[in-house]
Amino acid sequence: MTDHKEDQVNEIEALESIYPDEIEVLQTDPFHIFNVIIKPTEFEETDETASCTVKFQYVENYPDEAPVFEITDLDNLDDEHEDILNDLINEQISENLGMAMVFTIVSALQEKIAVIIEDRKRQEQEEKEREFREKEEAEQKRFEGTKVSVETFLAWKLKFEAEVNELKAQHMKENPEPKGLSGKEMFMQDAKLDESDVIFLQSEDADVEVDESLFQDMDDLDIEDDEDLDLDNSDGAVD
Repeated sequence: MTDHKEDQVNEIEALESIYPDEIEVLQTDPFHIFNVIIKPTEFEETDETASCTVKFQYVENYPDEAPVFEITDLDNLDDEHEDILNDLINEQISENLGMAMVFTIVSALQEKIAVIIEDRKRQEQEEKEREFREKEEAEQKRFEGTKVSVETFLAWKLKFEAEVNELKAQHMKENPEPKGLSGKEMFMQDAKLDESDVIFLQSEDADVEVDESLFQDMDDLDIEDDEDLDLDNSDGAVD
């Protein structure tokens, strides 16, 4: 008959020697209850890390029966990761029934958390590279501008002309051109205009200057004076 109690005590002693800083025995009677801190071992202190604590409780017939366990104190892990770790523990229990299995479970959890950390780093790096590429492409497009084809140019031209016409119409509406005044409107606007000629003629000081040079060539003109015309006419009458 298998002495399960002895197997359990032997496993606890082995675990305490392997994980002196990670294991904490909470209870020994009637069955052992203990916590094991799970964290990757190959990461440096400066690296991003993650961890959790698994609380184990032996049952009477362990390891022929599965131990009771609970994951607590998640650090840098979310609920999705917790589900992954729970599934992994159940998988290890199914594969190792009949044998001391806590060490195997802890090792599998350490490896899985290490993979989670690496995947997270890779995703963060890929996201940074994607953002950098998008920024570069945006800058490149900004310098290149929009490629112009006949269709895009004609569309732009129609739009531009419509905008210009709209601005012109708006300007004309806000700034209408003044209409020219008619003669009557000018007269009615300034009644003094009808007096200007009279005032000029009545002015005592108003001298009319005549350009005599305009009359210097009058002798060259073939103009008959009135007397010559009268003589001609009288001669004709005598005849």
